[in-house]
Amino acid sequence: MVNYEWLTNLFPNGIPKNTSTIISGEGGSGKPLIGFAFVSLWLRSGGNVILIPVQYPTANFSKETMEKLYEMDIDSYRKDLFFVSFNPSIESVKVVDENTLEANLLKPEVWDTILSKAEEYFNNRGDTLVFSAAINLLLFSKTYGEKILDKFKYMIGRDKTRTYLFTVSTSALKDKIKILEKLSDNLMITRMERPMRLYLKVERIKDKSLSSKEIEVPFEEKTLKEIRKIAEAQRKRIIPLVSRI
Repeated sequence: MVNYEWLTNLFPNGIPKNTSTIISGEGGSGKPLIGFAFVSLWLRSGGNVILIPVQYPTANFSKETMEKLYEMDIDSYRKDLFFVSFNPSIESVKVVDENTLEANLLKPEVWDTILSKAEEYFNNRGDTLVFSAAINLLLFSKTYGEKILDKFKYMIGRDKTRTYLFTVSTSALKDKIKILEKLSDNLMITRMERPMRLYLKVERIKDKSLSSKEIEVPFEEKTLKEIRKIAEAQRKRIIPLVSRI
């Protein structure tokens, strides 16, 4: 049986629907792992998820992580999951499979296309959670950085037709990240202590009382090291690429 006690203690009633949530913290601090916990619970409760991990080129990492940490076979939730990978070399979107796209996430209008195609796939079945990890990487673009920031500001601050969950790194572009943090309905902060101990605190949750207590997330040191290694490698790959666009 998967233990979500650490999460339900902080969110006894879950995150409110049709709100925006930011998980913020330094790079490599396990933010997507926490995001995947919400994804797992959302799917298990009968909802749909649009999964957009900016830093991971394929769905394999997400699938393996959710199976390892949350004992979830993603393939059995195929009708409830829509996966999007970041490909800045294409104009808009490329269909990979009926529930999988490649997309140029730097372009604000492409996000509208993604959401529309995903919701067509779900065919109005259940509530939809949009989960995107490491959206801060897109802000490095010289051409699209400000435009995509405006798009995120709209989704996080004004769009209440969906439930949004984003992770952002505070290791760079802190002023822009602060803007997104302030606009979000719900805000969580992560931090890492040596030797590889991950802590999570909820700063606020819309219209709900919350515990201000910081908790240690029970992930194994080996898992956190693996995530940090992958995160650092992808950061080194993506930031120079996006910065040239």
